[in-house]
Amino acid sequence: MQSAFGGIDFGTSNSTVGVIRNGRARLVALEGEQPTLPSAVFFNFEDGHTYFGRRAIADYTDSVEGRLMRSLKSVLGSSLASEKTRIKARLIGFVDIIGFFISHLKKRLEEDAGSPVERVVLGRPVQFVDDDAEADAKAQGELERAARAQGFKHIAFQFEPIAAALDYEQNVAQEELALIVDMGGGTSDFSVVRVSPERARSDDRKGDILANRGIHIGGTDFDRLLSIAHVMPDLGYLTPTKDGKRNLPASYFIDLATWQRINLVYTAKAMSDLKQIRFEAERADLVDRFIHIVEHRYGHAMAGLVERAKIALTDQASAEVKVSLPGARFAAGITREGLEETIGGDIEKVTATVRQTIADAGVPASAITAVFLTGGSTAIPLAKRRILSLVPQAAVIEGDMFGSVGLGLALDARRKFA
Repeated sequence: MQSAFGGIDFGTSNSTVGVIRNGRARLVALEGEQPTLPSAVFFNFEDGHTYFGRRAIADYTDSVEGRLMRSLKSVLGSSLASEKTRIKARLIGFVDIIGFFISHLKKRLEEDAGSPVERVVLGRPVQFVDDDAEADAKAQGELERAARAQGFKHIAFQFEPIAAALDYEQNVAQEELALIVDMGGGTSDFSVVRVSPERARSDDRKGDILANRGIHIGGTDFDRLLSIAHVMPDLGYLTPTKDGKRNLPASYFIDLATWQRINLVYTAKAMSDLKQIRFEAERADLVDRFIHIVEHRYGHAMAGLVERAKIALTDQASAEVKVSLPGARFAAGITREGLEETIGGDIEKVTATVRQTIADAGVPASAITAVFLTGGSTAIPLAKRRILSLVPQAAVIEGDMFGSVGLGLALDARRKFA
């Protein structure tokens, strides 16, 4: 008897686990009844335990002493993947921390299955690293090693937009040529796929995938750009030195605005450098705010405020990032227009990638009959407008924003392992 199987969508911002039950794909409850789990790990220094998801973020925002790690998927294939970070007295590799998170997902999968699970399909972006085949292969290898270390013996990979296409196909009534748009926290991936009820029963779908492309731009990049443009100036970014000969060094401001690099600011060397920067700054009061945020380990919380402002701008004309620490009180306002101006360059790159994906498929854009949207960043109005303008005749279907990939991975796992 073969062991149970499942599909894991380890995302930059959120993760899901898909299974087949009673012939249909569904998502496993990962935190209470919630089928999505924020991709966050918190090492609690007070009770010595490691927590995941919403509990991890809640402990951090409640000022429990510890270390929060988010956007870990973004380190795969980068130089950070081979580095270690200090957790109290231990040095732990970033890929090992990814392994802790995957182990937690595996535990939930096995609880749902009622038996050990050794077979899994892991989702992966079309490109972990843009235009670097060697780094891309390295990233997939790192993810595979992290999963294998947790006890998965049979591991397959599927591109995330293809998984989303498999989920979408469950509900089509006739053959369609679909553009699959999957914009997540760390990457944006696109596929042109032929789908139909008949094709869904086929074991070999290679001929149905007309094109596949991706770009390493996603929601956390938009968070970073928003923070740099609208929040970091209130902490001294781009302000001059006392002598007026140059601006303050930008690197620590950029680190504080980048989810996976925030912890790099919480080091003794960084604090020493920041005190020197303060001494040189014309606006020492602004750098004092920066230092206060670092001293209180408030970086991830502030990044969360930026993320929430970005999400609010989906439906609102303006939003505010309000920091209320004793030594750092300020409010940075952001308008929808400001958001679009700030991320416009990245959205243009995303749109160009979609255009090239359609060209790669060898079909005119007018032949696309449906656009299937999944991933949280497809909710950004500018992104949606620009992408849909390429295929104005196509029907627009909005899938499970955070669950379509996990469901599709479960369907792919059934094809590979059942």
